[in-house]
Amino acid sequence: MRVGFLNVNWTDILDVFLVSILLYQIYFLVRGSIASRVFLGYLFVYVFYLVVKGLGLGLLTAILQYFMGVGAVALIVIFQQEIRRFLLIIGKSTIYTNNEFLKKILGNTVLDLKNKNLKEIIDASKTIASNFNGALIVVNKRDDLGKFIETGELLDARVSKPLIVSLFNQYSELHDGAVVIVDGRLKAARCVLPVADGVDVPSSLGFRHRAAMGMSEATDAVVIVISEQTGKISLAVEGELLSNIPVSELETRVAEYLSSDVQRLVK
Repeated sequence: MRVGFLNVNWTDILDVFLVSILLYQIYFLVRGSIASRVFLGYLFVYVFYLVVKGLGLGLLTAILQYFMGVGAVALIVIFQQEIRRFLLIIGKSTIYTNNEFLKKILGNTVLDLKNKNLKEIIDASKTIASNFNGALIVVNKRDDLGKFIETGELLDARVSKPLIVSLFNQYSELHDGAVVIVDGRLKAARCVLPVADGVDVPSSLGFRHRAAMGMSEATDAVVIVISEQTGKISLAVEGELLSNIPVSELETRVAEYLSSDVQRLVK
């Protein structure tokens, strides 16, 4: 098929269609963050480079080509969180996460251990909330949380209500930061979590709630966050914060998310 001076075939149409989908998905991942402006700027420079190359401007093409090469490395650094989220989305669609037979063989032991300790976590959250002590409790789903565990004090202890409550006592040296629970073991306390800083994050949120959102953006873990001022309990899942969760619903919501393949809790 010929359009004006261009010779277009079906592979060209498919190529443009797939590139459009890819660009949209990238923009969807980075929108609302500072990285989105960087992405649009780089995209503009790339389009300008294609125009200059098409016009045959050799010197300017060489300069922009060098810039694009260096810029590609810079983008990997700038978009490391977004790239990780993109790969996480792909990983959640793999055969393992959607194969019931493999999940029954490989996943039941860990899931049973998580459910067994969930009541201890929920009871501790209720006590902490009633005492108006702030808390951040991270419970893993599938992602490796090793790099976050390394930022805190390693414990590797059995999960229990008294332990969690004592860790978030205001007089405890480990009450700052988060506790990270992996496969039924309390791995570490006073852990540092990534902080959500997108333009869509409400300015009224405190540092603790921003950290909960940031952690849920970077991983598939569920984060229980308790306000020190109000004693209200919230959940952070997949970058969203579900505020003021009734204590009667807390265990059900967390258990449903940890045992399912859905990415978001139903509000």
